[in-house]
Amino acid sequence: MALDLEFVRSQFPAFDSPVLSTHAFFENAGGSYPCRQVIDRLTRFYTHRKVQPYAPYPASELAGSEMDEARSRLAAMMNVARQEVSFGPSTSANTYVLAQAVRGWLKGQNAAIVVTNQDHEANSGVWRRLAEEGIEVREWQIDPQTGSLDPEDLATLLADGRVRLVAFPHCSNVVAEINDVVAISAMARAAGARTVVDGVSYAPHGFPDVAALGCDAYLFSAYKTYGPHQGIMVLRDAFGMELPGQAHFFNQSVLYKRHTPAGPDHAQVAACAGMADYVDALAVQHGISGDAAARGRAVHDLMRAAEVAVIAPLLDYLAGRNDLRLIGPRRSEDRAPTVAVALDRAALPVAEALGRDGIACGGGDFYAVRPLAAMGVDAEKGVLRMSATHYTSPDEIARLIAALDRAL
Repeated sequence: MALDLEFVRSQFPAFDSPVLSTHAFFENAGGSYPCRQVIDRLTRFYTHRKVQPYAPYPASELAGSEMDEARSRLAAMMNVARQEVSFGPSTSANTYVLAQAVRGWLKGQNAAIVVTNQDHEANSGVWRRLAEEGIEVREWQIDPQTGSLDPEDLATLLADGRVRLVAFPHCSNVVAEINDVVAISAMARAAGARTVVDGVSYAPHGFPDVAALGCDAYLFSAYKTYGPHQGIMVLRDAFGMELPGQAHFFNQSVLYKRHTPAGPDHAQVAACAGMADYVDALAVQHGISGDAAARGRAVHDLMRAAEVAVIAPLLDYLAGRNDLRLIGPRRSEDRAPTVAVALDRAALPVAEALGRDGIACGGGDFYAVRPLAAMGVDAEKGVLRMSATHYTSPDEIARLIAALDRAL
């Protein structure tokens, strides 16, 4: 079954915007366009529900029920329990709070954790700072040529049985190779370690079945998955209740409040239900049935198939040039459609030239300082990053390739 691209694009008001529609959008890794369902829910909340929720009067009851709906529907779609879904101001903030919980959990123990140098800094720096408590931090290093993580190297790091946690990305925001979360989580679990997965760069390409992945925590950003500016953390019950709570003492018996030290943004939490609305709309359009988890998996597969096909011509084009280095896998099947290249010049001026030519993309390090340094990329030049998603059209890829020819 092919993704109905015309229907998909009709769900995003940005494509009708007199401002946004002037450029082919290749900055999706920085933040996707919001879908119509999210915008409608956010507008409704601010117009008709903007009161303190959960009080005994109509507007407040509706506000609370819409917030509860968002949590329940996203949990069902990702195949986890409702209480295992927490909202926070961003994934960076959620990761920071989780790291503070782990800091207390492991303090005073002869413990180690594993981090990678493939990550965005938000899923690396906070874990590395646990060394301040005497926790040993071990680095699972990427191959300097390919950017890949080798599971055999992880096995070596886990061998002595002291590792209690492994933090790694589902895919990097510059390398883009899709890591085998199921296998890595199983390997860590067998060694007595918990797993925390940064899903920020993967979830925009299909919401995960977290239960099937087998990890203990999975974090991603709603604003990169067609939603409002919120961070979403799936924290499995056993791990979340074992960790020291980070919220008010009277909230710590409720898992989705236990690691949320500040009050949530009511309107944006409620609007996140629009992300589930969108997945359901795609399911109906493509004749997909079943429970929420089954619909989510099928829509995930539709999105991924569309992205694999649409990004392949760009990868082919880049492989034919000798004035740049493609970061990450050559095959579109092996990667998210986030394509970073190191050029023979600084990347930002090239991105600016592309911007003048109708292409929206970026140049720099994208907070991926460690992986770029490990692969020998000149920090002053950075990389040019062009990121697509399932709503990217073949025509936009053709426009990008033509513009690259002119800019390079």
